[in-house]
Amino acid sequence: MINDEIICLADALLTLKTREEMLAFLEDLCTIQELKSMAQRYEVAQLLEKKLTYAVISEQTGASTATISRVNRSLVYGAQGYVKALERMKKEEEA
Repeated sequence: MINDEIICLADALLTLKTREEMLAFLEDLCTIQELKSMAQRYEVAQLLEKKLTYAVISEQTGASTATISRVNRSLVYGAQGYVKALERMKKEEEA
């Protein structure tokens, strides 16, 4: 799954220093629908961490139960990317 092109993309993302730079890059890289889908999946991850039910999450986000299930599977069995991001965002909110 991870290939040289994905590594290059990750390295490019790591060069961006501000929210504005990141948003500009994402806007250039992705379609609006792709950005909305990624944002929705991250919101689903946040709500799953709060132990909300699939029904409540679907109602709040408009995500299908299939999407919610995929995000949940990534939270539980994935590479821990969601977990790290959620933990770091929580620490920033508490600071």
